[in-house]
Amino acid sequence: MSDPTTPVTDFPLATASWDEAEYSAIQRVVESGRFTMGPLVAQFERDFAAQVGSKHAVMVNSGSSANLVLIGAAVLNPDIDLNPGDEVLVPAVSWATTYYPLQQYGLKLKFIDIDVDTLNMDLDLAEAAIGPKTKAIFAVNLLGNPNDFARLAEITAKHGLQLYEDNCESLGAVFQGKQAGTFGAMGTFSTFFSHHISTMEGGMIVTDDERLRQTLVSLRAHGWIRELPDENFIHNKTGDPFEDSFCFALPGYNVRPVEMSGAIGIEQTKKIPMVIKERRANGAYFVEALTGIDDIRIQKETGESSWFGFSLVLEGALAGRRRELGAVLTAAGIESRPIVAGNFTRNPAMKYLDADVPAALPAADKIHFDGLFVGNRHYETRQSIDVLAEILTTFKR
Repeated sequence: MSDPTTPVTDFPLATASWDEAEYSAIQRVVESGRFTMGPLVAQFERDFAAQVGSKHAVMVNSGSSANLVLIGAAVLNPDIDLNPGDEVLVPAVSWATTYYPLQQYGLKLKFIDIDVDTLNMDLDLAEAAIGPKTKAIFAVNLLGNPNDFARLAEITAKHGLQLYEDNCESLGAVFQGKQAGTFGAMGTFSTFFSHHISTMEGGMIVTDDERLRQTLVSLRAHGWIRELPDENFIHNKTGDPFEDSFCFALPGYNVRPVEMSGAIGIEQTKKIPMVIKERRANGAYFVEALTGIDDIRIQKETGESSWFGFSLVLEGALAGRRRELGAVLTAAGIESRPIVAGNFTRNPAMKYLDADVPAALPAADKIHFDGLFVGNRHYETRQSIDVLAEILTTFKR
């Protein structure tokens, strides 16, 4: 048995998945002289959509921007009944920019506690919280774990709700044979460094709806119609390129990606099957290694998780000792951090949000005070997991 105090220098929160293919792609962009969004971004969008099983993908400069333009596209689409003042159900544990776009478009956030096992929204509580102003659910697939989309489909159909997905942490997650991120009308992904694939910075929105695709394309680039077909759902072109190139039809942004990110994304997409296979293998070993260690709750897989990271929730005799455990892990060379943003309603930014917050969020609070996670990667990591298990076994005594 190895000494758990010996630093494990190869257990960071995130590791690069690039090799010569990505660096060569960057160099080709440098040599081409075309740096702004262009044909390589378009090819990455096509490749990514095919990989996840969606008709369309629209790339932006981050997963946060992806959430912003997703909500914008929903609110601005006359075929979708989502308007300022309407309620959207959100889980109490997620990243900040799951929530901010809803506020920015005048929607009321209705926070729902999570299931402490899956770390996703508690769907019983979600259904109980639906009221006359509730119009949508913004589901978050946390740490690679998909929601129970069979149950979500029942709820949304029964109550006439829209479904959108923040899948930024869960590329490659699968529920009943279908990719997470593709269950709702739109779903978002992130290609930031720490995620399953990386384009330096980047985000993607997928949808099967052509009108939504066109709205997303317009919103990401100033609200203009330049990249749209001559006849489109937003504003038909006149046929005069000079005029059509500077026609602004929607209140958009400039959240375009750069061509270098598209070039990297093309190479990264080829690696997605390998990345997910290795992460799932590590996940299976993590579950095996930690099963039976008292007072440590690990995430319960729904469907097939793509294991963004490995969560640890301290219970029993370990409750209240997160900071102490974090220090021990750091000393051993194992990086850790809180589970996403913990109970987001405890953040000072809440004073800016129009939100309905339950009197108590016990599961989210448990995560907030006693939860942390360590990283996963795209290559075999059993030795590091063994050391983690040894540390946890020793620590709980």
